[in-house]
Amino acid sequence: MPKKKFNTKYIFVVGGVMSSVGKGVAAASIGKILKTRGYAVSNIKADMYVNIDAGTIRPAEHGEVFVGEDGVEADQDLGNYERFTGQTCTRDNYMTWGSVNLAVIRKERNLEYGGEDVEVIPDIPNEIIGQIRRCGKKNNSDIVITEFGGTIGEYQILLFLEAARMMKAKNPKDVCFVMVSYLPTPSLLGEQKSKPTQYAIRTLNSAGIMPDFILCRADKPLKESLKTTISTVCSLPKNRIISAPDVTSIYDVPINLEKENFGNELIRTLGLNSRKSDMSDWKKMSSDVRKYKKTVRIGIVGKYFNSKSMIDTYISVIESLKFAAWENKSKLELEWLDAETYEKDKRKLKKLPEYDGILVPGGFGSRGTEGKIRAARYCRENEIPYFGICLGLQIMTIEFARNVLGIKDATSEEFDANAKHPVVHTMADQRQKIADKNYGATMRLGVYPCKLIKGTKTHDAYLKSGWIKKSGNSVVLERHRHRYEVNNEYREQFDEAGLKISGVYEKGDLVEAMEIDKHPFMIGIQSHPEFLSRPMNPHPLFYGFIKASLKKN
Repeated sequence: MPKKKFNTKYIFVVGGVMSSVGKGVAAASIGKILKTRGYAVSNIKADMYVNIDAGTIRPAEHGEVFVGEDGVEADQDLGNYERFTGQTCTRDNYMTWGSVNLAVIRKERNLEYGGEDVEVIPDIPNEIIGQIRRCGKKNNSDIVITEFGGTIGEYQILLFLEAARMMKAKNPKDVCFVMVSYLPTPSLLGEQKSKPTQYAIRTLNSAGIMPDFILCRADKPLKESLKTTISTVCSLPKNRIISAPDVTSIYDVPINLEKENFGNELIRTLGLNSRKSDMSDWKKMSSDVRKYKKTVRIGIVGKYFNSKSMIDTYISVIESLKFAAWENKSKLELEWLDAETYEKDKRKLKKLPEYDGILVPGGFGSRGTEGKIRAARYCRENEIPYFGICLGLQIMTIEFARNVLGIKDATSEEFDANAKHPVVHTMADQRQKIADKNYGATMRLGVYPCKLIKGTKTHDAYLKSGWIKKSGNSVVLERHRHRYEVNNEYREQFDEAGLKISGVYEKGDLVEAMEIDKHPFMIGIQSHPEFLSRPMNPHPLFYGFIKASLKKN
């Protein structure tokens, strides 16, 4: 590795008085801005949960569980980091309060503290610092961007703030702080208010930290008078008070921040040499998307639906559908279809032809599965493009077994542990784990190779997208998160009846992908391709699904 001409720089992104105002997108945008200037960046998410990772938290509670290349089950913000910067995230890019404490306890048990008493201060902050530095060193990063979950007023964040303060105290020129704070506009007053942000600044000051930048989130661009007020309160130049108004697409955020000269100011604050930024491809994408006239209408059949959780639960799927629609020069229109409604009233299935395509995403548990099976059958019999991801593949398999093979009680062992015909069954290495209730980080996780079967629609989708070459290896790497698999005892029956295996994991003899050969597009995949889709490089199966849906349209 070439030796850097400067010390590694560290940026901490913290929240003001409100959560869910875009810290993750801000951290990802900072990474994008710096990367377009030629700097190597790493993003880290630090969550304040006692959970060791995000894998055991309900999607409706925490949102999507993003799976990194090495199988880490992490916060959904890692998805934005990957999509914005192209970096590949692993467990080095994620920590929780629980994982940090576990690391300290393990060291204490291993006598790594040399017999000294282990204390909250400084040993917990030192562990946090150590993990941040190790991430930068492992990835040979010029700049490490660490986002702290939650807000600065929560007591859970204090030890993380202390770690950041200690790093700043030791190397003041190498550390800077970006606070993302919301400026509300009360409807009765009709003007932006900065008092919550002023309070947040004072709260951060009480932790011994002075913010270097304030990213002012609001419904509209920040007024100059408010920039002056905030500048005075936090003793910062006005050019470090950055307006960050709501935008139509999160991919416009780095473009808007650059208009505020944020990148140049950030480089200057960190003592780095100015470099020219090239965001031309990003700007072109943003401009092109606004011009598309065609609309593709996709229905997502799931169960984690309410106004609070549905977007976060399926965020990587939603973004992947957008990227595929854009690549097909069209706009995406989504509708949420509650699987349980099809269980209560089969007549509602007749509305499915209103959609250009139907997607059944991953999920756990038996609730809503019968409705998904009915939706899959309707799509198969009426030639509506269908894309099944993880559970969506298993649903497709069960439906085919019941209604084509005539195995009326075909099901999954996940839904019925004593099933007579488990066409989907528990993976061999998972049986004891489930019996022992050993659930945390024990699924089949991370990257596994999938050999694509030539002559299938699945193989052709990867080939046409350039993800494999005609004369080259037909093996692709996909990320997984599951405990159940297609039962090999039924493979021959499926194949003979028209449900073809189109991808396999050869080493474990596992089904990775299946498709209906006489159908415009009915493909299921055991992995999670949504984790690999990028704004200007959509995953081949998402691209193929949208293309087939547009043909129906």
